[in-house]
Amino acid sequence: MLLANLLKTSTFRLAVIYLALFVTSVIALLGYIYWNTAGFLARQTDQAVEAEIQGLAEQYSQGGLPLLVHTVIQRSRDPRQSLYLVLDARGNVLAGNLDSKPTALQDAEGYVEFSYQRRTMEGVERHAARARYIELPEGFFLLVGRDVEELRNIERLITTSLVWAVALTLALGLVGGLVMSRNMLARLDDINRTSREIMRGDLGQRIPVSGTGDELDQLASNLNNMLEQIEALMMGMREVTDNVAHDLRSPLNRLRNRLEVTLMKSASEEDYRVVLQRTIEEADYLLTTFNALLSIARAEAGSARDGMADVNLSALVQDVAELYEPVAEEAGQALHAEVEEGLRLFANREVLSQAIANLIDNAIKHGRSTEEGAVTVSAARTQNRIMLTVADNGPGIPESDRSRVLERFVRLETSRNTPGSGLGLSLAAAAARLHGGRIALSDNKPGLCVTLSLPV
Repeated sequence: MLLANLLKTSTFRLAVIYLALFVTSVIALLGYIYWNTAGFLARQTDQAVEAEIQGLAEQYSQGGLPLLVHTVIQRSRDPRQSLYLVLDARGNVLAGNLDSKPTALQDAEGYVEFSYQRRTMEGVERHAARARYIELPEGFFLLVGRDVEELRNIERLITTSLVWAVALTLALGLVGGLVMSRNMLARLDDINRTSREIMRGDLGQRIPVSGTGDELDQLASNLNNMLEQIEALMMGMREVTDNVAHDLRSPLNRLRNRLEVTLMKSASEEDYRVVLQRTIEEADYLLTTFNALLSIARAEAGSARDGMADVNLSALVQDVAELYEPVAEEAGQALHAEVEEGLRLFANREVLSQAIANLIDNAIKHGRSTEEGAVTVSAARTQNRIMLTVADNGPGIPESDRSRVLERFVRLETSRNTPGSGLGLSLAAAAARLHGGRIALSDNKPGLCVTLSLPV
């Protein structure tokens, strides 16, 4: 079963393809070596035989049989690898170091291959030879050849090496393919096992990372980051559900109780008007809260990216600041806007304007309503980022609580008496993530400084 699974893996198939290419390369390489060694020696042998037999034929034509026999006898005394034979018309040996005429037939190039007995210090050995012969005038026969035993040994060595190289390459390639497939299958089994655990509901599971930094480690890291984000979203969903149930239950109960009490007693038209007005205010608060939650959900889910376009950020910040100037004046504060001209951003205008409005609204609510009270809104470009900052001079937020206030429905004790739902900073943080940026809270000494860093 394991072997069958290994053979089905893409790693094994890739290893087989690579093995086929490698074997082809080995065969081509050894074939080239054969052509440049044994093949070259064989061609060199044929050329030497051809030149020598032509030279002896010329000597026969110039000096007749005596000169030919004399030359062959001289050369046969130190034959080395050369073979000679001169026969008369009746087949008698006149000169040479061969005993008889070879019985093998000539090939298409006029050469004949045969075996002969060679006398050595150890005795008689049988060697392979390759020769060429011609018929001379008056019925004489001339043969010139070479001992090719060493050449045949080289050819056999190369052929044997080729066979063994191909066999070892195939064996090692198959074994290597199986080993790689086994390792790959083991790591994929880890991913599949983790996936099954996650599908069963255990979102805390993570895919093991081997630490090699290869593509599977990169895949595992990306999947783990995705799982962390999914787990964070799921936890956020649970928290939102709990917070919605907790924070919206009281307004709904107040709304219902107010209407119920009003219906239980006799009341004038003015009393009904007051009750209805307060009911509308409660409903507006609930709608605002639900709209903020919907905006945060759309931003975190990425669906708000569909509405992205080129936005004149300078004009957008100026417009939102002008909209809140009367609110700041009513709260006894001044609102200053310091916006660099020509700032443009590819963004969702609705989400970004709502985030800026929430930050300015928070700054006005928590700022000091004194003569020195001021809210500052600034936007400027720093290298390839736009820094959007809203600062106030209120009580600020302790450093230990700055990450917590970015969560939904989180309101510190100092903010309990001010109107709001605790979603303003959450929406601003979600807007920053939607646009690939980040949000940072810092001390304004005194007050709070909120900075949105958005990439251009």
